[in-house]
Amino acid sequence: MSEERRKFTREGAEQRKLALIQATLELVAEKGVRGATVRGIAERADVTQGLIRHYFSSKEELISAAYDHHMTQMSDLTFAPATMDPGSARDRLRVLVHSSLTPPVVDPRSIALWAGFLNKVQHDAGMKATHEKTYLDFRDRLERLIREALEEAGIAASPARLNQFATACNALIDGLWMEGGALPEAFAPGELSRIGLESVGAIIGLPL
Repeated sequence: MSEERRKFTREGAEQRKLALIQATLELVAEKGVRGATVRGIAERADVTQGLIRHYFSSKEELISAAYDHHMTQMSDLTFAPATMDPGSARDRLRVLVHSSLTPPVVDPRSIALWAGFLNKVQHDAGMKATHEKTYLDFRDRLERLIREALEEAGIAASPARLNQFATACNALIDGLWMEGGALPEAFAPGELSRIGLESVGAIIGLPL
């Protein structure tokens, strides 16, 4: 098989897998994990159930892949504006907190997906491993931004203290994100971001 043919086949397979993952996410958001049946996923993706079994050995494997895709996509979407910001380290941290607490990251559908997956995370080792991986990735990336901002401001912090800062700020952002997505009408435009910036600044001792 030529290299071009192998690339075409590989890309085609990845697109089909992605279509199945997207269909799974749609159903989990609407009906929860139990409601996302193999038959329903096949119908939503307009494929046969046999095609699902071709790419995923079980529904559990497909659900885990969908969760991994969703969480990775959320992290990338959150960090992208900070990564592209040409300003100071403090600016990048400020942009990160803001993007974490505004649309499209704050979104009722994302909350529905998070809630739909949460029970599964507690009872499935693969899902728990995915959750741990994505949580640590987000926290570690946040910690690097905090460290860079503090160093730029001439503020010293030990590795243990930086880890505490990142853990606390991550928890704060998660809580505001959850409430903002579940009750969007309870917050004025920009209110979540303002609360987040002020609170993260208070935690790390550097006004944002």
